Amino acid sequence: MIPPLWKVHIARLIALLQRYPGVVAAFGFASGVASFVLVDRHSRSATVMAVIMLASWLWLVLEGLFTRVLARLIRREIPQPLLRYGTQMIHQESLFFVLPFFFFTTTWNSGQALFTGLLGLGALVSIIDPLYFKGLVPRRWLYLALHTLTLFAVVLTALPVILHLTTAESYKLALGVAVALSFPSLLATFPVQRWWRGLALIALTLALGGAGWLLRSWVPPATLWLTEVAVTNQLDNRNRAPGESLREIDVARLRAQGLYAYTAISAPRGLDERIYHVWRKDGQEVDRIALDIRGGRKAGYRAWTHKRNFPAQPAGDWQVRVITENDQLIGVLRFKVVEKSEARDSRERSGKAPALPPSPAPHPSPLPEGEGTGRSGGHAPESSPDEAPALPPASALHPSPLPEGEGTGRSGGHASESSPDEIRDAE
Repeated sequence: MIPPLWKVHIARLIALLQRYPGVVAAFGFASGVASFVLVDRHSRSATVMAVIMLASWLWLVLEGLFTRVLARLIRREIPQPLLRYGTQMIHQESLFFVLPFFFFTTTWNSGQALFTGLLGLGALVSIIDPLYFKGLVPRRWLYLALHTLTLFAVVLTALPVILHLTTAESYKLALGVAVALSFPSLLATFPVQRWWRGLALIALTLALGGAGWLLRSWVPPATLWLTEVAVTNQLDNRNRAPGESLREIDVARLRAQGLYAYTAISAPRGLDERIYHVWRKDGQEVDRIALDIRGGRKAGYRAWTHKRNFPAQPAGDWQVRVITENDQLIGVLRFKVVEKSEARDSRERSGKAPALPPSPAPHPSPLPEGEGTGRSGGHAPESSPDEAPALPPASALHPSPLPEGEGTGRSGGHASESSPDEIRDAE
């Protein structure tokens, strides 16, 4: 039983919120924005958000039961508007918590813009009372669809921060939770009066899960984003910094020097993630090279691939797509390979002189504490993060030629120069 003094306080709070209902909405908006500011320092805020969303979903399903129990305890009827304002506050706080993450991680010229746009539309509806209470709440299926979408986004954002799960693991778990919790919502919206309707409802739930998996590339990886990118033919190994980023390169320079795809990726502290640099020419995949990154570095975990083995006809439009293990898009680097005459005409139009080829890179110094080593297809030797990697045996300096698209990993810069493609990652 609730003590009499508590009952008095609860009754006063209910009366106050009935008199000033906008206070709840304003608090939800402010706390949602504050959650994003605090999440980097206090990951518990993400934990609280996920728990609140799960509890709020249970509240929606068992709203009638909870309302009757609470009314019996405090011996006072709880007004329906107050309950609705409480749910509205949860939606506001959750949506404004996840929006900044998805805003920074969205590749806006892809299908990810649609997903982030839906979250933004939901956040807008949640803070405009006429739209929320007159347009959304009366339509139960739409109301529960927003709630399920919000729950999916919160779990997707919170799990890498809380449990250090990879983006692929978080996506599978978030999708499973959203699909499982959507079934009672569909059951309430479409009552099962005959057996075949039950089977149709199960099929619809599975179809929603299948659609969520097939469209996973349209969902931004909420906790991974690019802080620096470059496509360049020069790289400062000592400072782990790229040269001037290129939008266009001629075939002769490409053959002579190769090309680096450099990315710095922000990730939560403690997260170990495998990503891929996927090299594509005119929409067709040419190479897929794996990189292991670690979270926690403020400026992003620096990783690059050095491609030197190109097709016989390399001229065309190229992309390096940076993706997760389950094909969620982190970002895209674009450049164009042209014939020498086209490149000369382009430089004459821009008034720029051709860049001189870089001098050979110096032998890099040992990696400082916290720096990692790269892998390509699992061929790189492992080393502890706080030690400089050991030199490979002499036999490793002259490996047999590898087929196109394969390469050996560089560990501390000691990879053989005869390998067609190389990768390197350094924290």
